[in-house]
Amino acid sequence: MTNPVGSGATPVGTQAPSVGARSFPRATRIAAIVTMVAGVILAVAGVTTWFMVQNNLADERITVSEDSPRFANDPVDGPLTAFQEAQMIEKHYLESTGGKTYAEIEREDPSRATAQTASFLRASLFTSVIAFGVAAMAFGLGLVLMILGFGVYALGRSPKPATT
Repeated sequence: MTNPVGSGATPVGTQAPSVGARSFPRATRIAAIVTMVAGVILAVAGVTTWFMVQNNLADERITVSEDSPRFANDPVDGPLTAFQEAQMIEKHYLESTGGKTYAEIEREDPSRATAQTASFLRASLFTSVIAFGVAAMAFGLGLVLMILGFGVYALGRSPKPATT
């Protein structure tokens, strides 16, 4: 039994030719493995970065100001304590400069050096907060890629549908 030319139908009792049928599951498994490996690398990089930043902050032996509403006298070794100490530095330097920022203080004013140092310290602490965020994001993206890779790998191994 034959089909009219151009109908696109497969003759009864035969299977449609499968172009690249053997390479698709293999390509799927390779893509899945590459995705999982990328996920592992990102997750490990995220964890490594987190602990590296945490250890470097702890080595500085900074503590959150005793008059802080949160984390008073706690060591600065994480994103929350670093952010809180940056806020406290701002509070203290604004008190000492009469509410003026570094840019607003006259060049001859002796409090300008205090404002400058406070500004640098705050920027450094905010940089560590951002580093913690990037580390957490890398870890999270790594987990997502690993899960995605496992899912794609499982799809590549799915049994072929039965043909009738």
